Amino acid sequence: MSEPVADVSELLKTDLADFETRLAEELRSPVDFIAAIGKDLAGAGGKRLRPSLAFLAGQLLGSSREQAMQVALAVELLHSASLLHDDLIDDADTRRGADAAFRRYGNVVSVMSGDFMLARVLGILARTESPAFTQLMSETAARICEAEVLQFEMATLETYSFDNYFTIIDGKTAVLFTAALVGVALLTNAPEAERQALQDYGMHYGRAFQLQDDYLDLLGDAATLGKPVGGDLREGKATFAVLELLRADVTEARTILRRHGTGADDTVRMVALARKHGADKRARAEIERSAQRALAALAAFGPSPAKTVLAGFAERELARVA
Repeated sequence: MSEPVADVSELLKTDLADFETRLAEELRSPVDFIAAIGKDLAGAGGKRLRPSLAFLAGQLLGSSREQAMQVALAVELLHSASLLHDDLIDDADTRRGADAAFRRYGNVVSVMSGDFMLARVLGILARTESPAFTQLMSETAARICEAEVLQFEMATLETYSFDNYFTIIDGKTAVLFTAALVGVALLTNAPEAERQALQDYGMHYGRAFQLQDDYLDLLGDAATLGKPVGGDLREGKATFAVLELLRADVTEARTILRRHGTGADDTVRMVALARKHGADKRARAEIERSAQRALAALAAFGPSPAKTVLAGFAERELARVA
């Protein structure tokens, strides 16, 4: 592995700056409300993990910047559309510290703005002239939808299981990470071994990332996170640590989950139960297992700054606190 890059932002600085410009262009609309939501999205920025993965894959594979850019735009627009729809489904109050779009503009505007973004994705796919990338994005979008419905189904019917949970987190997070990486490999016509390695990295890193998010939502520090803990519990979502308690047949945990953590001390009690029964440690072990599998997938590539950064992303999940 190459020497660590001193400043990751320097490696991606130009690509991400150009990405923001191109994203704003894709979101431009003569309709004021759609334009406003697009401007909010472009201005909010966020971590831009998916575009970063696309550009790093491009550097790893030696693809053109435009190929990586097309993948970055398509994946981020699909992700953003799903967030607009998710906020409405979840009745969320905020998104990245601001009022959720449907709170400001109403349900119709929020849903149709999400659909507008999906239309822009279709335009990008047409420009790539790649049936393989189009198929990948189609499958990715389908899995996102399936994951969201399965998450609702599991909470409603109490069909709690690790199989369902991993299907959900793969669909919510890992498939988009993977699309950002594999999409570039497809447009570059990279060898099958490299495409498979990027797919393995994306799925395992995506799992580690979502497992860590779920862990912090219950067992993190509210002050560090900048939001209250227990949000998933209040939505009736059984994440990894809670599933461990259910597997251990901890009756109190199941009771708290069934009432969606509505009791005054329910979140505190669930945290205490997780620590008492070792569910927190088993969740941490699962995060480490996924991160290590992501790192192992990178062995298919020679040393490079891009590989070092991708490895750093996976390693970061072992210590991330927000």
